[in-house]
Amino acid sequence: MTHEKIKQAIDYAHQQSDTYVEGFYELLRIPSVSTDPKYKADLERCADWVVAEMSRIGFKNSRKIETDGQPVVYGEWLEAGDDAPTLLVYAHYDVQPIDPIELWNSDPFEPTMRDGKLYARGVVDDKCGVWLNLKAFESMFQTDGKLPVNVKLFFEGEEECGSPNMQPFVEANKELLAADALILCDGGFSGENPTQGYSARGIVAAQVTVKGPDHDLHSGSWGGAVHNPLHHASKIIASFHNDEGRIAIKGFYDSVKPLSGNEYETMMDVWDKIGEDTKKESGVTTFWGEAVAPMPERLTALPTLDVNGMWGGYQDAGVKTIIPSEAGFKVTMRTVADMNPADVAKIFTDHVMSFAVDTLEIDVKILVEAYPFTMQFEGALMDAAQDAYQHILGKTAILTRGGGSVPIGGMLQNELGIEILSFGFGSGANIHSPNEYMNFEDFQKAMDTAIHFYYKVAETMQ
Repeated sequence: MTHEKIKQAIDYAHQQSDTYVEGFYELLRIPSVSTDPKYKADLERCADWVVAEMSRIGFKNSRKIETDGQPVVYGEWLEAGDDAPTLLVYAHYDVQPIDPIELWNSDPFEPTMRDGKLYARGVVDDKCGVWLNLKAFESMFQTDGKLPVNVKLFFEGEEECGSPNMQPFVEANKELLAADALILCDGGFSGENPTQGYSARGIVAAQVTVKGPDHDLHSGSWGGAVHNPLHHASKIIASFHNDEGRIAIKGFYDSVKPLSGNEYETMMDVWDKIGEDTKKESGVTTFWGEAVAPMPERLTALPTLDVNGMWGGYQDAGVKTIIPSEAGFKVTMRTVADMNPADVAKIFTDHVMSFAVDTLEIDVKILVEAYPFTMQFEGALMDAAQDAYQHILGKTAILTRGGGSVPIGGMLQNELGIEILSFGFGSGANIHSPNEYMNFEDFQKAMDTAIHFYYKVAETMQ
């Protein structure tokens, strides 16, 4: 009986393909950039649009919940019965900024198909997680009249700026968010070589500002006498790594939990299968940090520190002979098991402030602190996911460690004590970069896999 219901829902989704794609385009056209205040109205509009769609599909209690930042979108359908599991399904509707706009080959907020790829900001990260979940559930509602599991939809609006207001929201809404498991739909999908992530690194983000004179000075008049903030900011940045690529901040690695022998062997076995393709995605042929550890360990099991942006002084064409009044840079640090983000933030701050001098003022602001977390490696949720991959794609997924961060994942695990399964929909590349795209042949495959998964999890979690 379950097999027939799966088939009917998938057949319906295929029949509605054009309509589903058209709706996805509409969602992608909303410029829901969370980190830039000028897009606040667009974030609100996007949240309202998703709420209306959830209500139309059949979810109850669908609403926009305001926070001190961007709104949360919530909806539920809890009529599968007390014996059925309750799943908290998470994705985020906000997107990264589009800069540098001149590197895009088409309007980032006008979805464009080229050579089987759909280009748009947020197409992979993570509006597909919102949309394909909604369409999977709609297909089930339309063919079965109900869902096989109880579902609570939780769509965030500020993941791309580090989820700064989600901690108080989660603390205040534990009963609303209570569930048997969290399905974390912010990750990758591949119809050809499916992978299943089971860990995510944490993140600490910071901004450092170095202030000098109260206005820019003529470098011919004051060079050599007034301390240049750009020079000192560069000195701080240069101190972060040694020549081999190892982070040189005292105590940074002290609490890093090493991988067990079995997990290390599994990681290396997986890398043998996916390593070459993974390296090709970067567009880089010569890599950094080879002396620190093997690449898969550096990418997933060791902490990182990266300068994401720096500023100060004159940036336009030609020459402007000044000593800038201010310089600064932004940093993100990826953390791994047993690293406390508050401790990492303090270690980083202490290191930067060790460069304090009488001639300049240094300010460190910690912008984001989020825990690493481990998801389900085996069990009922994983069994359902692997069954779905096998039936839809013809093969089970390779289990992998994740190098990125989903700040709310560790938060929900700590606050709700909830099991987590990663279930990504994003097939493509260039997330956070110009020309973000989805491999469009996987649009339908990802939806089909989700339909099969939700029906199967109703069986495996009974």
